[in-house]
Amino acid sequence: MDEDRDYRLFAQIVASGSLAGAARVLRLSPPMVSKRLARLEQRLGAELIRRTTRRLELTEQGARFHADVLAILSSIDDAEARVAGRTLEPKGPLRIAAPTSFGRMFIAPLLPSFLERFPEVRIEIELSDGFTDLLAERIDLAVRITARVDRGLEAVRLAPSRRILCASPAYLAAHGTPASIRDLAGHRLLAARGQLPWRLTANGRPVTIDAGSVVATNSSEVVRELTLGGVGIALRSLWDIRPDLAEGRVMRVLPDHQGSDDVAIYAIRPAGQHRAASVGAFTEHLLRHFSPVPPWER
Repeated sequence: MDEDRDYRLFAQIVASGSLAGAARVLRLSPPMVSKRLARLEQRLGAELIRRTTRRLELTEQGARFHADVLAILSSIDDAEARVAGRTLEPKGPLRIAAPTSFGRMFIAPLLPSFLERFPEVRIEIELSDGFTDLLAERIDLAVRITARVDRGLEAVRLAPSRRILCASPAYLAAHGTPASIRDLAGHRLLAARGQLPWRLTANGRPVTIDAGSVVATNSSEVVRELTLGGVGIALRSLWDIRPDLAEGRVMRVLPDHQGSDDVAIYAIRPAGQHRAASVGAFTEHLLRHFSPVPPWER
């Protein structure tokens, strides 16, 4: 169909960086490529590519349309491969979202080996401590640390996320070590916005700590630095604090208490949507690294 051919032509122009380059790949004349691009823009009623004397540049509408076109073409190719009984090879764009610290420490280091195995996948990774709207941001796969997966999402559990109470030796020397959970009322607590109240367990019994953070911040990384700096007591994930525990930069507080174990690390994607082969391949890549025992628990 004409739309399919025009979409592939548009994607090739962007990939080649020029009309002439796309013409060589597609074995068309440059005037024909220019004519078909103009026809596509006329049909859409929008300028997709801004021509300059030195290079081509996607317009804002063109950039959004390009992302959608790549997803459409990937879906078409996958559908044809399934009908023909061919193995689906991961390729095309893969948009990933992850928490800032966890993404930097545990997701980014896995990308080189994944790309070496699947060189035709084009990864875009967004790091944020907020919950990204997967549909609005066109995220293919999100890594989330949560106790609950919202409706409309599909999840694969990657690993547990054990959390402990901890503080620096300097803070404990200055303010004393709490002997019971009630003693926390007299201490400075640290948490990022939205992380309080703390829901803990002790010998199987739930305990809730509802208080304010001595420093207000939206960054979990800031809370970590404040904890190491001796500002207060924090509830931190083992994946984040384990090296500091091993080196004595922080000490565990109230070791019979820990964060409720319903919190876990998940790979999440929108339910009911076409899943590109790259999404399944990257999920399996994560599972091989985190399961059955994640690296911070080994």
